[in-house]
Amino acid sequence: MPAKARSKARERNNVLNRAEFMSLNQTVRGGQPERGGSARRPPFKHQTSQPGEEPPEGSSKDKKEPGKLPEEDCMQLNPSFKGIALNSLLAIDICLSKRMGVCANTSSSWGGCRSMVNLLALTGHGITWIIGTIVCLTRSNTLAGQEVLVNLLLALLLDVMTVAGVQRLVKRKGPWEMAPGFLDCVAMDIYSFPAAHASRAAMVSKFLLSHLVLAVPLRILLVLWAFLVGLSRVLLGRHHLTDMVCGFALGLLHFSLMESVWLSSSTCQTLISIKHLYLAW
Repeated sequence: MPAKARSKARERNNVLNRAEFMSLNQTVRGGQPERGGSARRPPFKHQTSQPGEEPPEGSSKDKKEPGKLPEEDCMQLNPSFKGIALNSLLAIDICLSKRMGVCANTSSSWGGCRSMVNLLALTGHGITWIIGTIVCLTRSNTLAGQEVLVNLLLALLLDVMTVAGVQRLVKRKGPWEMAPGFLDCVAMDIYSFPAAHASRAAMVSKFLLSHLVLAVPLRILLVLWAFLVGLSRVLLGRHHLTDMVCGFALGLLHFSLMESVWLSSSTCQTLISIKHLYLAW
């Protein structure tokens, strides 16, 4: 049998060449069937950058160096002893502060004493001491008393402004991350470090011990009051232990600074007379 006859017979016997099966040989392209027996594939283009051609956007972002990881995913294999010690101290501080926050909520272990501890903390609040000092200054008739009260008022204002500035700079949150109260927002005591109540209590107690003649039991009670005021904020879950310690140190620093710039009686009388003139005007 000749070759042409064999090829024609093979085509007749091929099932796919029949009319009802012709659609199986057609490929859809753009919604229209393409005639022909074989589907055409678009040629694969290799994206090669020419010498003067810029790579497409996103290609540089998708490509990363194979052996380089982001900085946040890298682990420091040889940390310094100073870093290990500092992280350990901070972890201990947070753990102890959370355990000592026994009055943080009404459901805490000492939740029933929360109102009493809040009252104790209120005795060391900045607004309480500033208003009380102004009231005592208006009722004082002696030059020595007015001198002490004016310097105390300036020390309180210095303490409030300094603590508020350091808290805004550090922005450390408390161990229980509670929202500050209304009086705390007025006194700008929003963040945790340093403890404003501890700083104020240390400064006031040192100030009164230095400029007032008190009996020994009263002096002991004054020191105990300052310690309990600082501790009350830790019990309420507002501050860490390190915040309280740094607050005590900052309060003593404020006292030393105020002693170095102590205003004399004549200067205090000048300030009081200016205040009276302003009120009369």
